[in-house]
Amino acid sequence: MVCPQSGVGGLFGPSCRAVAELAAHELNDDGGVLGREVDLIEVDSGVAAPRLAAEVDALVSSGRVDAITGWHISSQRHLLSSVVRGRVPYVYTALYEGGETRPGVLASGEVPGTQVAPALSWLATNLGVRDWLAVGHDYVWPRRSAEYVASVAPDLGLRFGGARFTGMGDEAAVTELVDVVEERSVRSRTTLGVVMFLVGQDAVLFNREFAARGLHDRVIRFSPLMDEHMLMGSGDDGAIGLYSSAGYFRSLTTADTLDLQGRYSALHGPGAPALSNTAESCFEGMIALSRWVGRAGSTDPRRLTAAVEGLAYEGPRGVVRFAGPQGRHDVYLARADGYDFEVVATL
Repeated sequence: MVCPQSGVGGLFGPSCRAVAELAAHELNDDGGVLGREVDLIEVDSGVAAPRLAAEVDALVSSGRVDAITGWHISSQRHLLSSVVRGRVPYVYTALYEGGETRPGVLASGEVPGTQVAPALSWLATNLGVRDWLAVGHDYVWPRRSAEYVASVAPDLGLRFGGARFTGMGDEAAVTELVDVVEERSVRSRTTLGVVMFLVGQDAVLFNREFAARGLHDRVIRFSPLMDEHMLMGSGDDGAIGLYSSAGYFRSLTTADTLDLQGRYSALHGPGAPALSNTAESCFEGMIALSRWVGRAGSTDPRRLTAAVEGLAYEGPRGVVRFAGPQGRHDVYLARADGYDFEVVATL
């Protein structure tokens, strides 16, 4: 289970770990995977790339792990895919830029075509926000996603004013992104929209600085990555005018989501880390992995490749179907409301 326990994504760690423990517990109660007990080995994706690569390579090469899953950023997916080289199955759970096709890798998270474009279309139609720019971290997911927004903007009737990127973990650089937004909002004659491709604590800092300047009065924010922990860290004012889209929000009232929350609370008690959409993706990854391996009847790469076609299961996000290596499921648009989200549309 490769998830951040440190760094800008470290705030996701406790809930990712807790929900993965629930998945392992339930899989083992149901006989495990291929009749074998599920045993979680945690790897911190918040460490430097060489250390992460070496740790995962050692685990795979020694036979200590039979599969890999978890939430981590796209640059780390590229790194780990090259390390694993199809030797064991790998289910990547995070939302990402799309396009993963390497053998032995499934992607169960949201992609821009189902998560970003429909959300921007809804915001344009319902709130009249047609002028947009993007801010984000400087790696593959933000850059490719911003390119996607630029490509679909004309078809959506939007005006895209470009993107600005910065490195991770630099508070001064995050403040400079807010400077860019503020300057652009002064020049805009209409309500401005900002697409945030920022991760974890840096997104929290962006929201806090955004609120301190009162920018929510004239700027709407949309973030494909804004889970409940990030929202809590942003504060009440940081949530005003903030929207997000995802396949799961803890405020959803479907039978599947309520059932997951009940089982999660029963296992961990009232003091458990808040169940966020980032953490829930780790649950999805483990279920997808068990169904994939179970369908193949093996972890042999050749049999796994043949078993991808037609793979589907029902989980907390409802029915998830794989079209090749990419999972497809319902995606919801939500408006931040204090320390939680109010779902306003199914996209």
